[in-house]
Amino acid sequence: MKIYTKTGDQGLTSLIGGTRVPKSSLRIDCYGTVDELNSYIGLVRDQEVNAARRPLLKEIQDRLFTIGSSLASDPEKSKMKIPDLHAEDIALLEQEMDRMNETLPELRVFILPGGHPAVSFAHVARCVCRRAERLVIHLREDSFVADLVVMYLNRLSDYLFVLSRQMAHELGAEEVSWKPRM
Repeated sequence: MKIYTKTGDQGLTSLIGGTRVPKSSLRIDCYGTVDELNSYIGLVRDQEVNAARRPLLKEIQDRLFTIGSSLASDPEKSKMKIPDLHAEDIALLEQEMDRMNETLPELRVFILPGGHPAVSFAHVARCVCRRAERLVIHLREDSFVADLVVMYLNRLSDYLFVLSRQMAHELGAEEVSWKPRM
């Protein structure tokens, strides 16, 4: 089987369900951004500091594929069964954040992203996650998007922020406070 089909050469693609849409459509932008996020999560997962977290990060990647398949489906036409999210998926992120926060110093200021390349990757993933969330909320204004999709992306960006702090803590990297110029 060839990877290329040539069916997108005119700038259209098919949703699950067969509907053809422009590759510039908001729906495509949504699941393309979720795919970009998934790639960054893979980069975060590959950092040595995350060796013990690799199974969880792989599970997050799986959930992002679930979200992508939901966003790639035509809500009016798709008769295919696609995977779905569960409230437990969100609860897992919350539990992990609570666990990490037990060992982190209390945060009283904004921090600048960075301190170590691995930490920076997590911050980039967090920013891409927030962009995906904004796009999905925009899509939801005119089309069906499951509430759990928005909730998961919102919680995942929080998780990635806490993860970046945990990674910095484990790596002995400095968290640089933002000192606004007044």
